[in-house]
Amino acid sequence: MTEQTPYTPPRVWTWDKENGGQFANINRPIAGATHDKDLPVGKHPFQLYSLGTPNGVKVTVMFEELLAAGHADAEYDAWLINISQGDQFGSGFVDVNPNSKIPALLDRSGPEPVRVFESASILFHLAEKFGAFLPASGPARTEVMNWLFWQMGSAPYLGGGFGHFYAYAPEKFEYPINRFAMEVKRQLNVLDRELAHRPFIAGDDYSIADMAIWPWYGQLVLGRAYDAAEFLDAESYTHVMRWARELDARPGVSRGRMVNRVSGEPKYQLRERHDASDFDTRTQDKLEPDAS
Repeated sequence: MTEQTPYTPPRVWTWDKENGGQFANINRPIAGATHDKDLPVGKHPFQLYSLGTPNGVKVTVMFEELLAAGHADAEYDAWLINISQGDQFGSGFVDVNPNSKIPALLDRSGPEPVRVFESASILFHLAEKFGAFLPASGPARTEVMNWLFWQMGSAPYLGGGFGHFYAYAPEKFEYPINRFAMEVKRQLNVLDRELAHRPFIAGDDYSIADMAIWPWYGQLVLGRAYDAAEFLDAESYTHVMRWARELDARPGVSRGRMVNRVSGEPKYQLRERHDASDFDTRTQDKLEPDAS
């Protein structure tokens, strides 16, 4: 263990703009727009402004699963919001999501556009609108909502906690990595125990709870997040692995995780999605063949 200099917090915190590692240039202690920029609007009823992070993938998977299930009215335009360049602080985006976080959705299917922000709210909004992937009532509905909100409360310990200190912090320190690794492994054990006796996290049916949890925990155990699957002994969570692989094989999930993606293999990057045919014609390997 490397020796660390003890830190004594000041009486009043002040912002050190240079401290923050990889994301120091976009993190700040105030809200609101930094510049004027209108959002583009496409031809479909739903306008999604997002990035292919786990929170973004939840929503694009939902759209692709709705379309695969025959809900033709779920067609959508997915516009890229590059958070590393501060797109989330443009005035148009802040109007849709005052919290300046992706994903954000404009539902233009009615007489007046409706803004929907926070990924769980978007999943719930779409599930209610299309009567899909969420039981209409009763204990089964409650169980889906239990797990949807479990994900919203738990994933910050995985992303902002473990992921930050293990993969992104300017220096690696044993205490925070151990603290958050312990919590992530506890969460994986929670999922593993549940998935031992049910095919999906909320029961016998695939739901928005699976769509919310898979981009974080499924991709983690499949080795796609933080390069940490071996460190966390992901293979030991056999039921999570089974569930993660089965969802990964779903066409809607395969397509959804490609949308607004800006990293990884070019053939899996569909930076903007405006038509179903874009998966065949506008992935980054076709737009920039030299990048393959």
